[in-house]
Amino acid sequence: MINATGNRMTQEIARQSRMASNIAAKQAQVSTGKRLQRASDDPVATSRLANLKRAQANDTARASNINLGITLTAQADGQMRTMSDLLARTKELTIAGASASLSPADRVSIAAEINVMADEIEAMALAKSPTGQPLFAVGGNISIRFDDDVMFAPVPTRAEIFATGGTPISQIMRDAASAISANDTSQINAGLTSVEGAINHAADITAKIGLTAARLDRLQETRELRKISISEERSKLEDTDLSSAIAELNGMTLTLEAAQAAFARINRRTLMDFLS
Repeated sequence: MINATGNRMTQEIARQSRMASNIAAKQAQVSTGKRLQRASDDPVATSRLANLKRAQANDTARASNINLGITLTAQADGQMRTMSDLLARTKELTIAGASASLSPADRVSIAAEINVMADEIEAMALAKSPTGQPLFAVGGNISIRFDDDVMFAPVPTRAEIFATGGTPISQIMRDAASAISANDTSQINAGLTSVEGAINHAADITAKIGLTAARLDRLQETRELRKISISEERSKLEDTDLSSAIAELNGMTLTLEAAQAAFARINRRTLMDFLS
């Protein structure tokens, strides 16, 4: 009888100890706001969380690349619009230069303005990006990874933009200026045709850059949606549901207190109480 009573007491002490440990664990969840205090709490969830954290780290790097790509396309678009304006002005001057009523001084003035604009376009080709690198790469362009399976160059190369038909656009402009200075009607007409071709080329390149910018915007939207989804899943796995946890904690505390009170009353009984 005494041995049986002792065993029951030992079992009750062990049960209350487990309850106290569970209460301490629940208190830690409430105080830290984290449901998982160690990997053994939920091995499957812990493994999934590790994958989500890696995905978030990769997304952070991808976000930086996407923002860089957007910046580069915006800068390139601005350059292209300026070049288009300069070419449109060159066309106006070339048409004016075909007039037989112009004086030699007028022709020199028109040619000088065109040559200055050609200088501007040559300077644009040497523009630097915010990273300090050439905005328009010489030779092969450098691709940037924007997602796990998405990698491309956000801006065309220098040769793709500032030359058409193998001839630099600035040279096309200088040739038109020379023809105007020389009052060479046939060359002026040829120059006008070449300038119009350069204008169309600039429009095509501007459209290409615009399409790339739109693609980057879509990639950014996709990344933002994925970021929200990952954050929500991580929160469900990792964060404590405070209202539920506090209710459980209160219930566990009341149960333990009741068990302790009952245990204390039983222990106040004497040996004669058990023998009687």
